[in-house]
Amino acid sequence: MIDQNTFIAEYADRRRVLLLVLLGAMATVIGKAVDLQVMETDALQRKAERQYVSAVSMAAYRGNIVDRHGEPLAISAPVYSVWVDPQRFVTTGRQRRALARLLDIPAKRLDKLTPGKSGRRFVYVRRRISPSLQKQVMALKLPGVAFKREYKRYYPTGEVSAQLVGFTNVDDIGLEGIELAFQNTLNGTPGRKKVIRNGKRQVVADFERADDPIPGQDVQLSIDQRFQYIAYRELKAAFIKQQARAASLVMLDARNGDILAMVNQPSFNPNTIRGQSQGRFRNRAITDVFEPGSTMKPFTVACALEQGNLDLDTIIDTSPGTFRVGRNTVRDMRNYGALDVAHILQKSSNVGISKLALSLSPESFLGCYQRLGFGQPVGIGFPGEALGRLPSYDKLRAFEQATLSFGYGLSASALQLAQAYTALANEGEMLRVRLIKDEYIEPAVRVMSADTARTVRQMLEGVVSSEGTAPRATVRGFRVSGKTGTVKKIGEGGYSNDRHLAIFAGIAPASRPRIVMVVIVDEPGGSEYYGGLVAAPVFSRVTSSVLRLLGVQPDREQSMPLVRVTADGSI
Repeated sequence: MIDQNTFIAEYADRRRVLLLVLLGAMATVIGKAVDLQVMETDALQRKAERQYVSAVSMAAYRGNIVDRHGEPLAISAPVYSVWVDPQRFVTTGRQRRALARLLDIPAKRLDKLTPGKSGRRFVYVRRRISPSLQKQVMALKLPGVAFKREYKRYYPTGEVSAQLVGFTNVDDIGLEGIELAFQNTLNGTPGRKKVIRNGKRQVVADFERADDPIPGQDVQLSIDQRFQYIAYRELKAAFIKQQARAASLVMLDARNGDILAMVNQPSFNPNTIRGQSQGRFRNRAITDVFEPGSTMKPFTVACALEQGNLDLDTIIDTSPGTFRVGRNTVRDMRNYGALDVAHILQKSSNVGISKLALSLSPESFLGCYQRLGFGQPVGIGFPGEALGRLPSYDKLRAFEQATLSFGYGLSASALQLAQAYTALANEGEMLRVRLIKDEYIEPAVRVMSADTARTVRQMLEGVVSSEGTAPRATVRGFRVSGKTGTVKKIGEGGYSNDRHLAIFAGIAPASRPRIVMVVIVDEPGGSEYYGGLVAAPVFSRVTSSVLRLLGVQPDREQSMPLVRVTADGSI
């Protein structure tokens, strides 16, 4: 039998041990609590933030591209991109198929993003969906699915300004045109903020905003969207009618060199570039070069007038329609007989202009072309701008000098040719072309006297008469100066007899120029392939509409006799 005192003593000992254990446990808990609450507060907060707080970037608004009147050519609209955390994408096959249908993506792609099949934590599944579609995806309430707010580029004018404006990729980086040339200006600076996520990794609140996004700057072009549309419409109609390989048109303001319109065919829709041929993306008016043909003849005449080698009474015999230069022969369409300078341009006589060019020294002749900007960059900063080619005078043979006078043996872009024609429109001062409206306007460069420019411009009115090569370039109520060009394209075996460029360069109104335009149709497929039959009508239709929109008063009734320039340059 256990002694009562012994039992009480043992019970007291056990109680003390138990109390000591409990006190020790409490001390441990209190100590741990103190350690967590006081000593490890910062570390624990950082750990908690890593679990529930994360940094996200905020997309910056990309600057708009607008025309000279502020009409939008490229804008950005808010959209959402869908992404998945594969470690949390615990879904059934039925749920994944429903998401795939909504996003129009293969269901197999989502099957690979489930836990155990991917070690990644962030995978885009569809970029830039509309806000309405984002709400439908959100309604599925799938774990591991999240959204990122972004912007999508939209081009209101579509094909009309496609090669000029260009486009961006899915990350809003410019790939072509103005979008590429002014990427640094248009592109904003993304912002950053910290957000709180719940156990499902969904954003429930903003935690802290570190940096606000900085929107990109707008870029205002010199073009007029009204003129751009008119030019696009007429060029496309001619391109289709002629079954041509390509076509380009450049329109300049004859008073300051602003590019008012620049269009190309074939074009493309920059809003949906998938499946489009990359050949359609380039701005042919700037990037492609060609031999300008007879559109160079006015500059040969201007050079001869400047050098004092002829006056308006000079007669050149073009009989019998051929001209032997060394071992080569220059040919006309037919025998034009004796022609004065104005009729050499009106009839576009290769023989007459060759004899005129050979009366000049190679240095002075090529010097005229150089001053007009040929063989030099225009310098508007557009990607892929072509330099063109102009031979050096020290290697220039007589026959090469003759062919240069009617536009063979050199190359230029449509924009270079249009810039050169501004010298004839602007009283002998060549304008520096401008594509960005708020850029500094460089001073014009005098390349010939005002008298010479006016004289040649008046001569070119004869080209657009019923007796010239471009009666289809006439504009009702207005005097027009212009020059045709029909160029044989060169191939592997030399110049082709069935592949041509049809060109027209024109100025209107002739009495007080407002626009300068160059139209090029590459390889017209029909029986009509001459510049006066294919390119000149495009000039006429576009000019008629543009002058009406500009409110320019007709000048057809005005009478301006030819200015007679003597050998010493006096009137």
